[in-house]
Amino acid sequence: MFRMIRSNLLDLTGIAAISAVLLLLSIISSISGTFQLPSSILNLNTIFLSILIESLPFVLIGVLIAGLIQIFVTEEHIRSWLPKNKYLAVTMSCIIGALFPACECGIVPIVRRLVEKGVPVAAGIGFMLTGPLINPIVIASTYMAFGNDIKMAASRMGMGFLIALIAAFCVSLLFKQNQLKPSLLSASHHHSSPLKSSFLDKLWSMLLHSIDEFFDMGKYLIAGAFLAAFVQTYMSAGSLLNIGGGIASSTLVMMGLAFVLSLCSEADAFIGASFSSIFPATPILGFLIFGPMMDLKNTIMMASVFSFKFVISVLAIVICTVFTILMLMYIIL
Repeated sequence: MFRMIRSNLLDLTGIAAISAVLLLLSIISSISGTFQLPSSILNLNTIFLSILIESLPFVLIGVLIAGLIQIFVTEEHIRSWLPKNKYLAVTMSCIIGALFPACECGIVPIVRRLVEKGVPVAAGIGFMLTGPLINPIVIASTYMAFGNDIKMAASRMGMGFLIALIAAFCVSLLFKQNQLKPSLLSASHHHSSPLKSSFLDKLWSMLLHSIDEFFDMGKYLIAGAFLAAFVQTYMSAGSLLNIGGGIASSTLVMMGLAFVLSLCSEADAFIGASFSSIFPATPILGFLIFGPMMDLKNTIMMASVFSFKFVISVLAIVICTVFTILMLMYIIL
């Protein structure tokens, strides 16, 4: 218990220190004539804060759900709910993810707890890929962003579900174990809830687990947000767009842009729509589908939970699946 409290205090101190530095930068930059910072630093600060502020509410929701799963959902519940067949389990996880309004910022702690409870890792990945991409909020925002175009919204949801399903099946073929880091597995056994306790005790334990999860995920969210802001500040988006000459290259460029920008899936459709005058529908769909599945900040958060080899493999599988399906659809249609 003392180690957990000390670890949380250290994480809190780090978060507070970073926030204090950013606040100081904002105050200094607002005082004209006293201290002049380079415009790139101010831009970095602005992008970083915007990513962080946009992400934190969803991370908080995610860790609360993760705490609820940790305390109120047992391994017996998982075994009774999940089909024995691994392909049916993956399919069900994708369907549940499609009905679950989650953001990629808060999906990683939820998947971590599900896998710890016995959900196959491929089913967890299926849930992680569909949750941020296919839900009522994302459907509505896509529909409105593209001028009430139901075709673009339906293409994003339908192709996104197919891609998530294929990617999760690939993961099920390549990885049999849960792929969680050994330290997390040992910690989960120590954090198991007592079998007999009152509802208030369980609720308190849920809040404690949520706080612990927030401090655990928060530092990686900050690192990912800062890295995404740094790349956005010092990498020219115009030079990237100039690479996209053909359909294949422009699709890869838009997928790379989605990865770097690390936008929230509830708002990325409006950014994607702004590229409609530059690229056709296929690269735009690459931006809209790949970004919610895998981006820079949630890749870093995944690396804090799963083995590095597994994270890189999932990233490669998703890239190949998204690109292949989009190219096939372009040729067929």
